[in-house]
Amino acid sequence: MEYLDFELPIKELEEQLDKCQVIGEESAVDVSETCKKLTEKLEVTKKEIYKNLSPWQRVQLSRHPNRPYTLDYVKALAGDTFMELHGDRSVKDDKAIIGGLGKIGDQSFMFIGQQKGYNTKTRQYRNFGMANPEGYRKALRLMRMAEKFDIPVLTFVDTPGAYPGLEAEERGQGEAIARNIFEMCVLKVPIITVIIGEGASGGALGIGVGDRVMMMENSWYSVISPENCSTILWRSWDYKIEAASALKLTSKDMSNLNLVDGVIREPVGGAHFNREETFETVKKTVMEELAAIKELSVDKMIESRIAKYENMGVYKE
Repeated sequence: MEYLDFELPIKELEEQLDKCQVIGEESAVDVSETCKKLTEKLEVTKKEIYKNLSPWQRVQLSRHPNRPYTLDYVKALAGDTFMELHGDRSVKDDKAIIGGLGKIGDQSFMFIGQQKGYNTKTRQYRNFGMANPEGYRKALRLMRMAEKFDIPVLTFVDTPGAYPGLEAEERGQGEAIARNIFEMCVLKVPIITVIIGEGASGGALGIGVGDRVMMMENSWYSVISPENCSTILWRSWDYKIEAASALKLTSKDMSNLNLVDGVIREPVGGAHFNREETFETVKKTVMEELAAIKELSVDKMIESRIAKYENMGVYKE
């Protein structure tokens, strides 16, 4: 387990607890009372740290290297039923976006999401979760396939943004994202979006329009990352903490502003501390939201989806 800077008190207590347990196992000394006190202190410390997280600390948690990524969720929810589909039928297969068919229980879904890597090699392979235009066009191809066969779409958003390279712009990055937003607004099947980590800019919106948009508790959703915001406003990355607070990018902020439809609670410490609990919570939430959407007719569903986005940013005195 890797620890962030503000988690170091937890790391120290866990190391002390491990040493205490080893001493008890390797000697005749009774350390049960000491272990009990350390365990109680550890639980108190965890609660104190995680209940008072700043926006920047939540950004750090959203990027935690042990945090589950899209394929982790897909494998946990769909298991062996998942069949990945590749390519946009035009340029190539973008590894930053994965997609395919799978089942949660007896319900089929078209799974689509940005995938980051687990180490240097896979991060390069996945382009750090930053999709090119062909990635968004692959996603759109799969959404249209889902519409053809009346299969709900489930998307997982986790990206620092769409790839900003020259070749991406030459192939129409902006058009690809705009096309996806337009097509997702009128797609004739339910769309559920879960922001599992970073939800940055148009890169997130390219697969982020849905009937229900849910945020994991320690994810963030914003037009720009705190670092880039700091660079633009202060000409330096040194003000990223202030930028994170000003951007109102946490799940609580997004929910209060009615920009997302709900927040999915995570285990104490984040999704990576108890993956099984996290996956079960997400599964339950997805199935509940799908059941609610299915009660609407197709026309009413699309009308409601469009109205939700049209009302965002409307200010009335």
